Amino acid sequence: GAGERGILLQFGAVQDRVMDEGLYFKIPFIQRVVTIDIKIKKEEVVVSASSKDLQIVTSKIALNYHLQPERVNKIWQEVGRDYNSRIIDPSIQEAVKAITARFTAEELITKREEVKDQIKISLAERLSGRSILVDEFNIIDFSFSPAFNEAIEAKVTAEQLKLKADRDLERIVIEADQKVAEAQGKAEAIRIEANALRA
Repeated sequence: GAGERGILLQFGAVQDRVMDEGLYFKIPFIQRVVTIDIKIKKEEVVVSASSKDLQIVTSKIALNYHLQPERVNKIWQEVGRDYNSRIIDPSIQEAVKAITARFTAEELITKREEVKDQIKISLAERLSGRSILVDEFNIIDFSFSPAFNEAIEAKVTAEQLKLKADRDLERIVIEADQKVAEAQGKAEAIRIEANALRA
């Protein structure tokens, strides 16, 4: 069918020939054809890893991939149909853990695109050797431990309080300058009035 390849088995042995889409003949009882889907598939995985600063990061990952059409017979021979659980899921887990360990928790957020690209490259290298091609890789979500989230919230609150204190100090200095200027103006007015009275 469309988006499928056929693996020819003769007495159960995988043959070198991979059948494209279309109609073929096989010898009954001697040959059998196993169809493998080569359309793009999506795999979503949740991975827990540690960042460079030892924060626990839980990532939701989406991988779009497809099988290398001319090598499906090797995949069938070496792995079978459950290549997801045997090859793809462990490769995603390993790649995400390895790359996450290179970044701090803050960098995982601020350098998200760079993290994504590095994981995609690592995954493509791991899977291409197994005749699986990576089409797209996305980080759907990062989540951190509750303690880390509280620490970030406390840091942001402290920064906001410091900014407020700085603004209050600026306001007090401006008000003091205004009072000095006002007092100087009054003093000058009194001096002029005194001079006028003397004259």
